[in-house]
Amino acid sequence: MYKLVLTEPFLNRFKKISSRNNNLKQKIYKTLRRLIVDPYYPSLRSHKVQTRKHGIRWSSRITGDNRVIWDYLENKKLVIIILDIGGHSGKGRVYKNK
Repeated sequence: MYKLVLTEPFLNRFKKISSRNNNLKQKIYKTLRRLIVDPYYPSLRSHKVQTRKHGIRWSSRITGDNRVIWDYLENKKLVIIILDIGGHSGKGRVYKNK
């Protein structure tokens, strides 16, 4: 089992995008719970991506368009740092343009 470290940018974006959408908030919680147990759980579709703010990191699916951006702390110890949350595309996207 992993421990999650939630960064300030993640918490700020989380509050902003989930404040009026309880359904999305519950899906984010479900995704985070799955990350704690198995970051490669099939429904998360975890894979490496080039992000806009954090370089090459891991991305896991929350919904069709929403992703959580994360990485391991020092050599895959049992800590996952949650860096950002946002869309796969559009104004709030977290992926870098190609």
